[in-house]
Amino acid sequence: MTTTEPVRERTYSWGDPGVSATAARTSAGIDVMRGLASGELPAPPIIATLGFTLDSVEPGRVQFSFDPAEYHYNPIGSVHGGVYATLLDSATGCAVHTMLPAGVGYTSLDLTVKFLRAITVDTGPVRCIGTVPHLGGRTALAEARLLDGADTLLATAVSSILVIRPQPGTQVG
Repeated sequence: MTTTEPVRERTYSWGDPGVSATAARTSAGIDVMRGLASGELPAPPIIATLGFTLDSVEPGRVQFSFDPAEYHYNPIGSVHGGVYATLLDSATGCAVHTMLPAGVGYTSLDLTVKFLRAITVDTGPVRCIGTVPHLGGRTALAEARLLDGADTLLATAVSSILVIRPQPGTQVG
């Protein structure tokens, strides 16, 4: 198949992910997340890759946003479910991170996503709010809601998150 359509291209850059990873091992999670939001710390490369922005950070709550673009599309002309899932996973994990002390890590154990409405470039800017209903010693439960500018619910997610504490006697950093 040939086409006369102009080539669409996208170029982007990112900062050194090692800088933020080091900060995550030596600083409280809330401080790391605030540093990412303010630009004091370089954002993880996935943020530049998908065009997300970390808008706000509070203990147990974060908000991301993005403007849907063609490069987010699947073959049927709407934002790919993997973009939804990545944004929802980021919001749940980062909300948990805001509640962790220095040297304590986390990873998603699972992510259950409910896709409620299609997102296209016509949807306009969307935001994703992640919160933490439960933080335990070994696991956390986090939720996220993806909303459009009129507060229409586009998708939801619930994630179980493993809290990774250093072994006694190990040095942080």
